[in-house]
Amino acid sequence: MDVETTNPSWWLSFPHVVVATISSFLFGYHLGVVNEPLESIALDLGFSGNTLAEGMVVSTCLGGALIGSLFSGWIADSVGRRRAFQLCALPMIIGASTSATTKSLAGMLIGRFLVGTGMGLGPPVAALYVTEVSPASVRGTYGSFIQIATCLGLMGALFIGIPVKEIAGWWRICFWVSTIPAGLLAFAMMFCAESPHWLYKKGRSAEAEIEFERLLGGSHVKYAMVELPKLDRGDEADTVRLSELLYGRHFRVVYIGSTLFALQQLSGINAVFYFSSSVFKSAGVPSDIANVFVGVANLSGSIIAMLLMDKLGRKVLLLWSFFGMTISMVLQVAAANTYALGSASLYLSVGGMLMFVLTFALGAGPVPGLLLTEIFPSRIRAKAMAFCMSVHWVINFFVGLLFLRLLELLGPQLLYSIFASVCMMAVVFVKKNVMETKGKSLQEIEIALLPQE
Repeated sequence: MDVETTNPSWWLSFPHVVVATISSFLFGYHLGVVNEPLESIALDLGFSGNTLAEGMVVSTCLGGALIGSLFSGWIADSVGRRRAFQLCALPMIIGASTSATTKSLAGMLIGRFLVGTGMGLGPPVAALYVTEVSPASVRGTYGSFIQIATCLGLMGALFIGIPVKEIAGWWRICFWVSTIPAGLLAFAMMFCAESPHWLYKKGRSAEAEIEFERLLGGSHVKYAMVELPKLDRGDEADTVRLSELLYGRHFRVVYIGSTLFALQQLSGINAVFYFSSSVFKSAGVPSDIANVFVGVANLSGSIIAMLLMDKLGRKVLLLWSFFGMTISMVLQVAAANTYALGSASLYLSVGGMLMFVLTFALGAGPVPGLLLTEIFPSRIRAKAMAFCMSVHWVINFFVGLLFLRLLELLGPQLLYSIFASVCMMAVVFVKKNVMETKGKSLQEIEIALLPQE
C-alpha cells in the first residue's frame, strides 16, 4: 500500500467549503441585522421606549439558536450534513419573511425565533462539514473561513442597515435581503459532496469513496479509505447518550470543548459586539464609524488567523489571543479609572476595545469551533459539538441579558477586571489542556486523545 506523500490539492474541496460557509455568513448577518434598525422597528411596530421588548427582539433569536444547536447533532447524524444545511436554510427563509412582513411585535418575535433555530443549527454543522471534507494540510485555513464568513455577515448587516434612518420601512428590506443567501445555500448544497465520514459511519463505503474522489482527487482515495476504519464503525453510532459525553471515556474532550466555549463567551467578547456603539458613543465616536472600526478589526484578525492557523498551529494562536485580550481589558480598566485624563482615557478605551476585538479574532474566535471538531472522535463528533454549542448559547444569552445591568451595578472598572481575569484563566487552561492538532489527520488526533480501553 503506497501512501500518497504529497498533500491533496486544496481547490477540489474549496467550492464545497465555500458553500458550507454561507451558513456562517447568514449567522453573522442575523446577529447584526437588528443592531441599527432596532429603533425604527420599535417605532413601526409600536413598542418604542419599551426596553424589555427591544431586548426580546435581540434575544429571542438566541433562544431559538439554543434549540437549533441542541438538535443539530441529532439532525446532522440522522439526515447527513448536506440535508442539515438545507434544513437550516428553511427556518431562516420562513423566519426572515415573517419578520419582514409582520405588523406586530408578536410576529417579529416568531420570525426572530425561527431564524434563531436556523442560526443554531448552521454553525455546528458547518464546523463538522468543513472538518470532514477538507484535507489535513489546509483544515485550519478552511476552519477560519467560518469566522471570516461570520464577520462578513455582521458587516453586511451593518452596511445594509445604513439607510434605515432615512427610508421609512427600510428595516423590512434588511430582513428580505437575507432570504437570498439562505435560498442560495439550500440550492447549492444539492451539488456539494456529502461528508465521507458520515457516509462511512452509515455503512455506505462505496459512496464515501466516490465523495473522497471529488474532494481529494483520485490518487488520495485509497489512503483516505484506509484511514477511515481506524474510526469507530457505524453500527453503534446511533446510541451516543448524553451520559456518555458527561461521564464516559469521552468526558475529557467534552470538558475541554465546553470549557473553551464558556471561556470564549465569558471573556466579554459578545458584550463588546452587542454594546460597542454605546461604549463608543460615551467616548464621542458616532456609532456607525465605531461599527465599521469593530468590523474591520474583526475581519483583519480573522484573515491573519487564516494565514497562520496551519503554520503556527491552533494552540499558539489560542494562547496569544487570550493573552492579548487580557492586556486589552487591562487597558479598558485603566481607561475607566477616573484619574486618567480626558483624552488619554478616550484613546485607551477605544484602542483597548479595538485591540480586544482584533486579538479575539486571531484565536479565541475561530479556534474553538475548529479545534473541537478535530478533537472529538468521529462517533460522538456531531452530538458533542451540539452539546458544546449549547453551552455557548446559554452563556451568550445571559451575557447579552445582564451586561448593561452589571455595568450599572459594578461599574466598568470592576466588570472589565472580571473579564481580564477570565481571559487570564483561559491562558492557563489552554496551556494545560489543549493539544496541538495542526497537520494531523483526524484519525491520529483521535488515537492520541482517547484513553485506550
